[in-house]
Amino acid sequence: MNAQVYPVFLRLEAKRVLLVGGGRVAAGKLPGLLDAGARVTIVAPSIRADLEQPGVTLVRRPFVPGDLDGAFFAIAAATPEVNRTVNVAAEERGLFVNAVDDAANASAFLGGVVRRGGVTVAVSTGGRAPALAGLLREALEAVLPEDVGAWVDLGEQVRAGWKERGLPIGERRPLLLRALQELYAAKETR
Repeated sequence: MNAQVYPVFLRLEAKRVLLVGGGRVAAGKLPGLLDAGARVTIVAPSIRADLEQPGVTLVRRPFVPGDLDGAFFAIAAATPEVNRTVNVAAEERGLFVNAVDDAANASAFLGGVVRRGGVTVAVSTGGRAPALAGLLREALEAVLPEDVGAWVDLGEQVRAGWKERGLPIGERRPLLLRALQELYAAKETR
């Protein structure tokens, strides 16, 4: 039996991320990395023109293990053989690597992601069924309230007071639920 994956969100701002591959799949990964503030280096013998963006370092040659030196995270969006080489080199350096649509050569899996109002929800199948993760993402997007940003704002406000008062974490959830109910009650009286 395979172990469960451990869900985590990474702060990539100002961190060096290596993207191996210069084709369509790599082009699909680049916007999310740039949105996260990563400093991206792309390594591939051939790199699509749309990957040539300000702040992105392009290295037009095959991947070599030393490309991972100084990287915080890696994404392999190349052939299975190249992905395997990236994975082995990353493991030797203690780095996580996402090998796109290649679970056997990945130590990190990217899921279907919904972002709205300061909330990020991600769904993963552990690399077993990426298309299903995408469908689940669409379903979550449909049910996530449009005004969830107001929930985040309220949660941030009440959390500050609770921390100041030393309120234990276990006692906060019912208080947050009550505050959210009051938020909606106030909207209904308008």
